[in-house]
Amino acid sequence: MLVVDDERAIADLYATWLATDYTVEIAYNGSSALEVLDETVSVVILDRRMPNTSGDEVLDEIRARGFDCHVAMITAVDPDYDILEMGFDTYLKKPVKEEDIKAVVENLLRRSRYAESLTALFRKLSKREALKAQKPVAELKRQSQYQQLIDEIAELRAQSDRHLHQLDNEDFEAMFHQLSAV
Repeated sequence: MLVVDDERAIADLYATWLATDYTVEIAYNGSSALEVLDETVSVVILDRRMPNTSGDEVLDEIRARGFDCHVAMITAVDPDYDILEMGFDTYLKKPVKEEDIKAVVENLLRRSRYAESLTALFRKLSKREALKAQKPVAELKRQSQYQQLIDEIAELRAQSDRHLHQLDNEDFEAMFHQLSAV
């Protein structure tokens, strides 16, 4: 997890709140954030208004580099229509409470788990359909590898259903943003 805010006290506070449950790195400006960012970062808490390299620019670069992380834009700026074109996952207005930040992070990670299980399910379903199109049913039923695939599909469906029940309607819509990047 990466916390980015040019106000050191705010960045340190967010990091302290999150450090009890997550490994947290801190960047105090956009340039430093881009230097620290790598494929291990799953969530970025990003201030929108920073001098030199703004949060908007950091967000654009995160998406341009293809990092598979969630971004929570946290800012004192009221949202306007410009946010419609931005690639963040959630937008929070400062001041933010500890429980708000923790809830947002857990929500974003829950979306990841759902998207991962759903993506894996679609991949397995594609393999099943390719085999069904080319092989006789009787042959498929005899193949232990095919039966294992069927079992894996059932487990992934159950896993996806469990994750889906944890998501509310807003999460469900936001999840599609992530899946479109897969």
